[in-house]
Amino acid sequence: MSDSQPETSIEPATQSIGSQASGGQVELRDLTKIYADGDDRVVAVDNMNVTVEDGEFLVFVGPSGCGKTTTLRSIAGLEEITDGEILIEGENVAGKAPRQRDIAMVFQTYALYPHMTVQENMAYPLKVRGVGKATREQKVRETAELLQISELLDRQPKDLSGGQQQRVALGRALVREPRVFLFDEPLSNLDAKLRIKMRTELNRLHDKIGKTSIYVTHDQAEAMTLGDRIAVMNDAEIQQIAPPQQVYDKPANQFVAGFIGSPQMNFFDVEVRQDGGTTVIDTQSFALPYPDWMHDQIDSSPSDGFDAVYGIRPEDITISSLRGESVSETENAITAEVLVVEEMGSDFFLTMEKDGVEFQAIVEPETSVSQGDTVTVSFNEDKYHLFDKSDGESLVYGSEGH
Repeated sequence: MSDSQPETSIEPATQSIGSQASGGQVELRDLTKIYADGDDRVVAVDNMNVTVEDGEFLVFVGPSGCGKTTTLRSIAGLEEITDGEILIEGENVAGKAPRQRDIAMVFQTYALYPHMTVQENMAYPLKVRGVGKATREQKVRETAELLQISELLDRQPKDLSGGQQQRVALGRALVREPRVFLFDEPLSNLDAKLRIKMRTELNRLHDKIGKTSIYVTHDQAEAMTLGDRIAVMNDAEIQQIAPPQQVYDKPANQFVAGFIGSPQMNFFDVEVRQDGGTTVIDTQSFALPYPDWMHDQIDSSPSDGFDAVYGIRPEDITISSLRGESVSETENAITAEVLVVEEMGSDFFLTMEKDGVEFQAIVEPETSVSQGDTVTVSFNEDKYHLFDKSDGESLVYGSEGH
């Protein structure tokens, strides 16, 4: 790797590491990125508008190819945008080189110089800017102490574990003291246990330094645990941007509801209709009562009947009759056959079937249920979701309302 590798920030500030200096506001206005090859056009980011506030930790999450990494690389200046503006602290940096934007980026690959020690790797961004040796050493010591890698300063990358290399890569970004940090799936190369540990450390670090941070991941657990807000993307557009719990409890549409949550929300094509003077949600395999609270949230008239998609999360389904007990159906409960029991340690995931329709529930390990059992299943009517059949937009999401 050449020592002439381009850097992604300008001259660092002089405040001490971890001094709670605020980061810079980032605003994307009508951001568009189109890849064109002859007559072929691929819209990677479609007219995006979002503001990341000073010191906020915003996470872009979504499936592969949704546009999240292109968005991040556009902010960094590694992609030339097709249209729109990128403002950092009110300055439009679109068209400026990466090193002129005062940002630092941490990549999925650690990109450490193999012939340098940890100290030399971390000090390099300062050295190429002419920062004096004493100042460089002070900044590296402060950063290493913050990241708890002081004992590693004399080692080379080949002598470090994956988690240690990631800390060094993070430290190299921190010493620059940029206005904004950008993270491109930085934990994806780590094993599951270390990813959880590093998530905790990133949370602690952000609380301490208070810098604006924009993070990209396909991992919903990372998004939910790290972000002050999360921006769920699909097909080059933001589907919803909100605090993590709000996205989980009140998804804006069926895509968000299905993407956030594991196992994912159960979905049923339904007809909301009248049945003997009462309103029901009819899945064709079973019918559930239409809760009174829905009348205040929905514009469509149940008396006329309408098609929709009914959703309920696995944790909002209760198994109320167990092996050896009699099973029966009531207004609020159905019987179903257990097809699969997945023992996950703290929970059991059940896949069940009712007249050809499958759905999942989460139960405690103490639940006495086995494959092939017939059980009584209740649905928590305070947690019902309904989505528009045509565009997937949320119609209702729980009795607490919109």
